Amino acid sequence: MLPREGSLLHTGLVFILSLCHLVMSIEVPLDPNLQRELAQPPTIMKQSPKDYIVDPRDNVIIHCEGKGNPTPAFSWTRNGKFFNVAKDSRVSMRSRSGTLTFDFHYSGRAEDYEGEYQCSARNDYGTALSHTIFLQVSKAPLWRKENLEPVVVQEGAPVILACQPPPGLPPPVIFWMDSFMESIPQDKRVSQGLNGDLYFSNVLRSDARFDYICNARFLFTQTIQQKNPITIKVLTTRPVTEQIPRFMSPTGTSSSRIILRGEDLLLECIASGVPTADIIWYKKGGELPWKKVRIENFNKTLRITDVSEENSGEYFCLASNKMGSIRHTITVRVKAAPYWLNEPQNLVLAPGEYGRLMCRANGNPKPDIQWLVNGEPIEKAPQNPSREVSGDTIIFREVQIGSSAVYQCNASNEHGYLLANAFISILDVQPRILSRRNQIAKVIENNRTRLECRFFGSPIPILRWFKDGQGNNLYGGNYIIHDNGTLELRRARKADEGTYTCIATNMLGKAENKWRLEVKDPTRIIKAPESITVKRSLAAKFDCKVRHDPTMRLTVTWLKDDKILSLPWRMKKDEDSLTIINVSERDEGTYTCVASTELDSDSAKARLTVLVVPSTQITPLAAVLKDRPAPPRDLELTDPTDRSIRLTWIPGDDNNSPITEFVVQFEENKFEPRKWHNLTRIPGNINSAVLQLSPYVNYQFRVIAVNEVGEGGPSLPSERYQTTGTAPEMNPTDVRGAGISRSSMEIRWTPLNGTQISGPNLKYIVSWRQRDVGGEWSTATVTKSSYVVSPTPFFTPYEIKVQVVNDFGPGPDPDIVIGYSGEEYPKATPTSISGRIINSTAILLQWRALPPDDVQGYLIGYSIQYWNEGSLLKTSRYRSRVKVMESHGQRSRAVVSGLQPYHAYKLRVAAVNGRGRGEWSEEFAINTTEGVPGKPGSLRIRQPDLESITLQWTHPPNPNGIITGYVITYHPLTGSRARRNSTIPRLPPDMTNYKLEKVDSNTKYRFYVRAQTRQGLGEAIVLDSPDFENEVVSRLVPVPTIPAVTTITTATTTSVVPPITTTTESAQPAVTGTHVSVEALGTIRNVTTSAGNDSVNVTWSHTFPGELADFMVEYIHSNGTVKREHVKAGQNAVQLLGLAPGTLYKVRVFSVLFPTVTSATTTIETSPAFTNSHVDIATQGWFIGLMCAVALLVLILLIVCFIKRSRGGKYPVKTTEENQRSQDDNGYLSLESDNEDSKKPQGSQSSVDGTVKQEESDDSIVIYGDGDENSRFGEDGSFIGQYAVKKDKEETEGNDSSEATSPVNPAYSLAQM
Repeated sequence: MLPREGSLLHTGLVFILSLCHLVMSIEVPLDPNLQRELAQPPTIMKQSPKDYIVDPRDNVIIHCEGKGNPTPAFSWTRNGKFFNVAKDSRVSMRSRSGTLTFDFHYSGRAEDYEGEYQCSARNDYGTALSHTIFLQVSKAPLWRKENLEPVVVQEGAPVILACQPPPGLPPPVIFWMDSFMESIPQDKRVSQGLNGDLYFSNVLRSDARFDYICNARFLFTQTIQQKNPITIKVLTTRPVTEQIPRFMSPTGTSSSRIILRGEDLLLECIASGVPTADIIWYKKGGELPWKKVRIENFNKTLRITDVSEENSGEYFCLASNKMGSIRHTITVRVKAAPYWLNEPQNLVLAPGEYGRLMCRANGNPKPDIQWLVNGEPIEKAPQNPSREVSGDTIIFREVQIGSSAVYQCNASNEHGYLLANAFISILDVQPRILSRRNQIAKVIENNRTRLECRFFGSPIPILRWFKDGQGNNLYGGNYIIHDNGTLELRRARKADEGTYTCIATNMLGKAENKWRLEVKDPTRIIKAPESITVKRSLAAKFDCKVRHDPTMRLTVTWLKDDKILSLPWRMKKDEDSLTIINVSERDEGTYTCVASTELDSDSAKARLTVLVVPSTQITPLAAVLKDRPAPPRDLELTDPTDRSIRLTWIPGDDNNSPITEFVVQFEENKFEPRKWHNLTRIPGNINSAVLQLSPYVNYQFRVIAVNEVGEGGPSLPSERYQTTGTAPEMNPTDVRGAGISRSSMEIRWTPLNGTQISGPNLKYIVSWRQRDVGGEWSTATVTKSSYVVSPTPFFTPYEIKVQVVNDFGPGPDPDIVIGYSGEEYPKATPTSISGRIINSTAILLQWRALPPDDVQGYLIGYSIQYWNEGSLLKTSRYRSRVKVMESHGQRSRAVVSGLQPYHAYKLRVAAVNGRGRGEWSEEFAINTTEGVPGKPGSLRIRQPDLESITLQWTHPPNPNGIITGYVITYHPLTGSRARRNSTIPRLPPDMTNYKLEKVDSNTKYRFYVRAQTRQGLGEAIVLDSPDFENEVVSRLVPVPTIPAVTTITTATTTSVVPPITTTTESAQPAVTGTHVSVEALGTIRNVTTSAGNDSVNVTWSHTFPGELADFMVEYIHSNGTVKREHVKAGQNAVQLLGLAPGTLYKVRVFSVLFPTVTSATTTIETSPAFTNSHVDIATQGWFIGLMCAVALLVLILLIVCFIKRSRGGKYPVKTTEENQRSQDDNGYLSLESDNEDSKKPQGSQSSVDGTVKQEESDDSIVIYGDGDENSRFGEDGSFIGQYAVKKDKEETEGNDSSEATSPVNPAYSLAQM
């Protein structure tokens, strides 16, 4: 019995020491300054691979990089002996590194340095080793000379052309080509084997040629060597007879293969026969591992990637043609070089602590474990009383300074070895703060903020936070202290302003750091701009009054149409408004006021509409009153074709607001009668449109006018128009296959709608077959939108396609999708369950995920069951009602919150797939830590005399820990003076009454009684004092407790399906559930969407930390179908594809880790499937008429000009008149004045962009007034003629003006003719 007891004692000791290792191991931060100061044994950071093949033409570099403090020294061994680098002139070692460089530029050969090398890095605290590096030089030998005789073969017989390349290092790549450097065509009759030979299953006449050339490409030298050409001569003396298959490779009926775990298994079967045989692969006793299988080389090669032990067994290939079949069996055995189960990790301990190094490896055969210390076998190392070797584990007890060393674990079997370095470093370091000192943090009120206090020490220091030098440690409530020392305030308030101090303490001393927290008022726009409509040339004003923190600088910026607004002279920005004078059409748009400080911002938008008043007078009342437009009328259908028709209408009254667009809607009476759909939108200045239609639809149309006020009423419907039918133009969407039982699969799809069926008697042709097996398709024709395939193998992938057909024919070829047949319950349970305390009401539960083969289906997530075993204050335990929490996705951890502080809990986990939940795991026990206590159970106050008050209370029903005392505060209820709280020093935990002496008999008091644990004060029970000789009693009425909300930050891991943690009621009869939630660390906002024909782009912003930015986008079809799209971690945009055109969707974004955090729901409509046919302007009547009028006016002007010039030539002009001045004696401007055109027109106005608009004519009546005698009629009465001649002459001689002068009145010229 004694040995058994000793064994149990040893096992218990190992378990205790394992816990000590988990708790006491110290993690050294990656702080550069700290790394330079702390002593550290050496570590190998980079090394060359074990099998190292190099190019002989280049210099050889063998890598060995390491680090440590002090910097380690490096040395090498070659073939087990010391390699003296200094004695070889061709070899050099890099400074502060162990990397070797072999220089062969001037002399020497790389082949002379082949062998096994090993690097060691050594400093005062130990020696680290690299693995053994086997250096080999690449070889590319020449092809041996040979005289190849022609290969003579009878037509229909098989033949093998041998390649037999020279052995190279690494082996060459083989391929066959002809004399024109073109590849030899290969198919299932002619193919290259794994050994490089070319196999002909049967020879044809066309195979006769003289240039079959085998080529070998050597990777390192990038050279290609060719074998002498091989000639095939085909005899045709006998007719070709059909033959049963025979195996060419491998031969016989069976063979065997040994493969190492993790490698790719290649099995080959090549058969002869006429006709050419087909090859099919099977596995005896089960199915091929299709997830890892690839069929290659025309079904002749079976490749299984990343082979594991379960891939062992018998595989056979079946070769068959119409003459018969044969099969070959290949027995596969999987061996394994060593691989890690638990690789030893570096261990940092403080003096007197416990720890362990664990080295666990597996393999086939099982590897041997050997420990070394500082490069020497541990058996030969000096004795260390604090060290004990127990197989694959080294246990350290009460370590001391000077015990630092580097340990090597070597796991080896006949197929290979593993070598790992792990050091144990004994540090004795006073606490130190790693964050910047004396920082100032500014935060907006009610926002979350963090104060950083990174620290280090050995032993691990205890960190506490204090505010304004007070003695109470900050913890719980509004405060969260993270593992790295950061203090988080969930919601900063004005009362939280002050100086915060973090103090790190261990047995060697303490260190502290201070933060100054300033809480600022938020920036808010208290008077936002409002949308306004202003007549052109009047003034517009937008208000933007802002309230902000006076200690921060405020910046107000205005945007127009989301672009920074440059302020021209007509715009004036003051403190609370933006004013625009003399507005024009260019000023119309959306104006945004953005008020921002260094911490936050706020914005508000308003729309400016510029009203252009027509020249005709409008009554003031009509100009002000606006309404939705009246319905269009007189709808008319013209120009019908098979797929289009023209719709024309007369617009209704716009009700003082111009019509901006028309919405054309349609209704069909076969599938969705009396339901109207949007077809297209037409600009408001067009009243006709060519509508693109779908086949086999009985259409009816109506039109809705839209202006700035909104949509008007619909018009009366048009007459109906029936389009002709055709074969379907599209197939169903969202085709999917999923198991509904263990041996069945349901294929579902989204059916076509009424505008997509294209003809009568619509049916669906459903086809399916097993993926990668090949064979014929199985089909079924149905009229509904689902079909069940049964029986099916368990969880097998299928190729699925659904094609639509009607009386006019089938639709296009459908796409192939992959579905899976039914699943089975998970056959294993999660293992290695562990938990970590987050705070007094929440834990982080972790477990080892199930391997895919044990899931037996698609892993949906994990179910967590937990219950309360009772308070740690009570000796008797009970089992509370069981709660169940679901963790969706493949993540193997979840936060369990809402727990009772200072209670014992048990938990267990089960995997859940599409079939259901598997078996529960073993129970895991954990205790929650202390929290702040609840209210005392009751409070009783008596006033027996005029000068005393007696208080009596009971202990809290929920102590949440060990009660350390009670605190009483009180203040008078007199309203005439300020309340001043008085505090009674903390009372012992066993005291439940207190007598207050020397009170004012005329004053009533309000008393607060709080219990206290080591975590702080709890909630107070409040009661006012009674009148004299009276008493008042307050009892705590039991109410359902709301679990404390906890927040954690954990590292995220990538998974196929993101985890969503919710809590539900268990389905077991004796189980009740409680909703458990975790407070979010951010919000989701500013969701924007933009729609295409069958897609929607969604973007958003958020305030989550990077490691928690994991989101899901949910979109709901108007028919109620809900779908979700997972977004990669860190992204805030996604494109939703495969949507239905012209359909309303509701879209929202929510957090994966915090499902209750969601954005507002946005409704968006995808573009209709019908394209809008733009009207050809060249075919419009108004356009043709306008062009004719313009042409007629141009023709009249040409005739006038011709007549004017002709009549001007009949009258001579005096030479004195040619030189007359531009201004006569009376001061009038003559007709020839050039200055008139250069003057700025009066009455013009500038827009915001400075554009000048001319509103008046350049001509003036002054230039036609009476002047001097030179401007009067001549003797022949020809004023007009003189003017014309003068004009012609000036045009001949030149004119300084860049523009033409004012023309003569054409009507007067015509009158003179």
